[in-house]
Amino acid sequence: MTNWLNHHAAWHEWRRAMASDRMHHGWILAGKSGLGKRDFAVAAARELVAENGVHQPEGDHPDILILTHLPKDEKEEKKRDEGKPYQTKRNISVAQIRAMQKRLTTRPTLGSRRAIIIDPADDMEPSASNALLKSLEEPPQGTFFLLVTHRPSRLLPTIRSRCRLLRFPTLSDEELRRMLDESGAADGGARDAAIRAAEGSFGAATRFMDQDMGALADLIERLLGEGDPGFAARGELARAIGPRADRDRIQAALELAQAIVADHARRAIGSAQARALIDTHGELVTLAGQAPTYNFDTGLLAMEIGTLLSSASAASEHANG
Repeated sequence: MTNWLNHHAAWHEWRRAMASDRMHHGWILAGKSGLGKRDFAVAAARELVAENGVHQPEGDHPDILILTHLPKDEKEEKKRDEGKPYQTKRNISVAQIRAMQKRLTTRPTLGSRRAIIIDPADDMEPSASNALLKSLEEPPQGTFFLLVTHRPSRLLPTIRSRCRLLRFPTLSDEELRRMLDESGAADGGARDAAIRAAEGSFGAATRFMDQDMGALADLIERLLGEGDPGFAARGELARAIGPRADRDRIQAALELAQAIVADHARRAIGSAQARALIDTHGELVTLAGQAPTYNFDTGLLAMEIGTLLSSASAASEHANG
């Protein structure tokens, strides 16, 4: 398991709660994506359900239930069962919550405690959130909920009010570099670009490294710095993303663009260009939300990203000013 350098405070609070007379039954594990919240949830759940003198299995634990995105269809389910990458449904359904609640009518298998992990809880359907609320209001004895969330504001206020909050901080550039070194990531410009773009998220940094986003980062910087009056850079961007890019690569490209634009905006505070960069960041966020649900042509999507970046460049500002 990854050695997460940002979990020390969370472990201190969790173990202090476990040592108290009354352990709270609901926990929200909050922080941006890629900070190891699920790893923490699984490790914390194992500590919670373990009992002295009772053998604990190394792999899946019968008293730890994990609810997450299911495969999109039977074809993707077959890929999952074969250990291949597979596409998932967009939401955690009410059927999954109700199936979990049926399990809660029985006693835990190995001890007196059971843990339910929902990851990410902010992707529950509205009906699933309402169903979960009933369990949080009247939790069965010995049942504890760990809700992994990247955007806690998307949870129902009534769910948030019934849970304790554990926040997971982002990692510094030096911590990211150390963790990438420990994971065996290659040194060099690609790693430095990934660290800069990840904005403190180890998950994002490794994703950028896996997708080999160094050349793409250079093109984004070029579009922001020079604009693209002849459309040549936008064509290069489309080729760098790839004509048949899968959803993961498109999402990584959008996240990379958002991160680099945000970095430029922070360094341009107070200027007209800063406002343009902030607006561009918002449009990229919107585009990232739309991309999974629309049948975008990858080339057209790359051109749209390039147009947004070019329009926010200092060169464009001077040309239009």
